[in-house]
Amino acid sequence: MLNADMSRRSFVLGSAGAVLAASRASAGSAPVVKERKKVALIGTVDFKMSHTQHFLDRLLMGYKWDGGWHKPDVDLVSVYIDQFPEGELARGRSKQFNVPIYPTVAESLTCGTSKLAVDGVLIIGEHGNYPKNEMGQTLYPRYAFFQQMVEVFKNSGRSVPVFNDKHLSTNWVECVAMVDTAKKMGFPFLAGSSLPVTWRLPSVDLPHGSALKESVCVGYGTPDSYDFHGLETAQCMSERRKGGEVGISSVQSLKGEAMWNHAATQETTSRLMVAALTRSQSLPIVEGYETDPISLDWARKNFPDAYAYFIEHRDGFKTTLFMLPIQDFNYAGLDGETGKITSCQMYLPMPGRASSTADFFNPLIHHVEQMVLTNKVPYPVERTLLTSGMTMAGVESLFRKGEKVMTPQMEVRYQVGPESTFWRS
Repeated sequence: MLNADMSRRSFVLGSAGAVLAASRASAGSAPVVKERKKVALIGTVDFKMSHTQHFLDRLLMGYKWDGGWHKPDVDLVSVYIDQFPEGELARGRSKQFNVPIYPTVAESLTCGTSKLAVDGVLIIGEHGNYPKNEMGQTLYPRYAFFQQMVEVFKNSGRSVPVFNDKHLSTNWVECVAMVDTAKKMGFPFLAGSSLPVTWRLPSVDLPHGSALKESVCVGYGTPDSYDFHGLETAQCMSERRKGGEVGISSVQSLKGEAMWNHAATQETTSRLMVAALTRSQSLPIVEGYETDPISLDWARKNFPDAYAYFIEHRDGFKTTLFMLPIQDFNYAGLDGETGKITSCQMYLPMPGRASSTADFFNPLIHHVEQMVLTNKVPYPVERTLLTSGMTMAGVESLFRKGEKVMTPQMEVRYQVGPESTFWRS
């Protein structure tokens, strides 16, 4: 069982130090300028609309925030990029902003010296030309990057806050090792998707400690990719239930007719799917309007080849992810005591549509900045540990033609605080 307690540290400025600082200022000495925190980015590849580009450009140029243009409160001082295909952007950004690209992960973290020389690390292991395993999972080098980073930490005798984009790994043992290593070495570790922290339409959340009984997400995309986003959409709501998260016991993935036949036997799940679909802004239309009233039968008719993950939690809670050919992510959850359904869309203004710059990355970057500045994570990495496990079990069940995958090893227990972390401005 994983320890779900979050490591929290506080830094207290002693009264004697405050008095001393004040006396120096009154004596006319120059004010003390606090040194800005430095971060390194470890990425797979940087091309237009890649995840590395979204993080790199925001750290270098800034981003829209709270009605203005926000210059990051940390400085990107070094970069490692694993691949340089035609059309890559990293070398141009390096020259433009005078930020060096180092030939190894270790050199980027030490800035060419013998010891760790940054105050935070971002691992962006998404996109690029990497092999796939027999189940179709892309073997991104996130775990390898993490291991190389940890070696620098050990050799330097200190560690710093770390962010890992998207799921941790395609291997459960590696996922657990990453979380355990961060806890043992005592560095803040943040991970996951932009979905839990983006805007919500409407701007709602579940009460902390609610009697939530079941969660459904309706999203889109391919396995081992956007399914992770859908699972994080659901989990950031599910974890707020009374007692917190306790882990999952099984995942079954079904596709097409088998999926719809099973969904038809799940009354509550079907109701929640319909509720989530009513939040979508990308449903099939004819002559400017939906083809028919939204229902399970309507969805079955319009999306015959869809697939879904049916997930059982260890406490009887249920999560279902429906992946349909739409273009947004929508959530619905049922309160087991009141019968109330809470639903919303996790808003992603995708490049080329509502926005050209994928602004849903802005709050994720903002949380990374705050973690580096405060040495505290805004939400537990166990969320991403569990959604990484859900994703790999879902992909395995699809590969095994709908066989239920038992997950006794995924007893991930954790609780979140009452504060919500999604973007409201």
